[in-house]
Amino acid sequence: MSVIDRAGHLATARLSERLPGRGSDVQTILSGILRTADVAIVVGASFLAYWLWHGALALPSFYLTPTLLGALLAANFLHFLRAYSPEALRRPALQVGKAVAAWVAASAGLVAIAYLTSTSIIYSRGWALLWLVLTPAGFILVRGFAAARVARWRRRGLLSTRVAVIGAGDLARAVARQLEDAPDQQYRVVGFFTDGAEGAGAVATHGGIDSLLMAVGANQVDEILVALPSGVGGALETLLRRLNSVPVNVRICPELALLKRPLRRLPPIAALPTFDLYERPLSGWNQVSKRAEDLVLAPLILFCAAPFLLLIAVLIKLDSTGPVLFRQRRFGFNNNEFTVYKFRTMRHAAEEDGVPQARRDDGRVTRLGAFLRRTSLDELPQLLNVLRGDMSLVGPRPHAVAHNRLFAQTIDDYLGRHRVKPGITGWAQVNGLRGEIRSEEQLRLRVQHDLHYIDHWSFWLDLKILLLTIPVGFVHENAY
Repeated sequence: MSVIDRAGHLATARLSERLPGRGSDVQTILSGILRTADVAIVVGASFLAYWLWHGALALPSFYLTPTLLGALLAANFLHFLRAYSPEALRRPALQVGKAVAAWVAASAGLVAIAYLTSTSIIYSRGWALLWLVLTPAGFILVRGFAAARVARWRRRGLLSTRVAVIGAGDLARAVARQLEDAPDQQYRVVGFFTDGAEGAGAVATHGGIDSLLMAVGANQVDEILVALPSGVGGALETLLRRLNSVPVNVRICPELALLKRPLRRLPPIAALPTFDLYERPLSGWNQVSKRAEDLVLAPLILFCAAPFLLLIAVLIKLDSTGPVLFRQRRFGFNNNEFTVYKFRTMRHAAEEDGVPQARRDDGRVTRLGAFLRRTSLDELPQLLNVLRGDMSLVGPRPHAVAHNRLFAQTIDDYLGRHRVKPGITGWAQVNGLRGEIRSEEQLRLRVQHDLHYIDHWSFWLDLKILLLTIPVGFVHENAY
């Protein structure tokens, strides 16, 4: 049954059912596992060859040099030959061919180095021959196992990119058919949605844009394709503004898709001509490294700060009545709400959702609270939010629910901040943009800095912000 024939069924299916994760993320994880396994195979084959030839597992130290050099050369040649590309991961035979070719090139490099350095005589030829044979055998075995896993994941849909199509007319029908015809089930249409600009359509829809945003928020959509006719005009502009906060790729598919031979010069999805409107800010290894950064640094900071956290908790109890921690609902990644933790800095009854922002010389702030806010030590419990996965060490600062909704109505691009996890500190904060927001211009500057961070993220930018947070973020004239 084709995607088009299933359209009516899709319109009544339960989108609340959890679907598998992003296909690109699964491929990233798989390629990372294969990279690690390949290096381990080269090293392990060297030890195994020595044991088979000499009867001992204790590899002499001078054998480690060619072993590690072989692993380095193999890793580089495998990368150069794109042995871990999505195409290779989908085709086991191609993957095996690339792996063997990479090892042949690495072996030739080792032989050339041994000849030029006149060191070949010190190594056992039997060990060398066994090593050269066992390594590609290991590559083949691992890829055979990987191919079986990939086939299983493909049957479960884990390697498919889940696409939501905005549109219900002939263009949406053509887009769905093209997606279905993509090889190896690369794409899966999870539903057709409409903004009401098309009127009656050629396919049944699953709902409006609000339903689509709910599906994205529930992690049920990986990519959005806008397949609306060119005549919708201003409605399309309004639609695109509503999509500026989603943390997935958003592409516009022009009516050229109705042609039998689509123009492949444009960035393609299933050979469809598309224009990339919004790109997922953190994907692949960037997403992995960002989370690894949080999971390594957050526990380290939490451990070092533990005595201060305990002392602050005791002082808060002595200074005023009420709980040690202040909890508040805030908007985070993908516009989802979460509970943020802070040390309580105001009188207990004063800290509630919907209250005005803290101001300079605010009478609600306790004596200890003034110090904690001025030094930003009240933010330290948010390390727990980082460990829970609600926040990151670095990112746009989250705002209270009431303030967030007000700011979203003031600045068009404000919700774009939610395309990444909120942070304890951020690019705006280390540039002095913190404290009470008293004007639209101040809010606009913060949003500009947050969006700049999202567009230019790197590990080194995060490290720079963390280092600047100590002299700039923790002690600033706007901290009160």
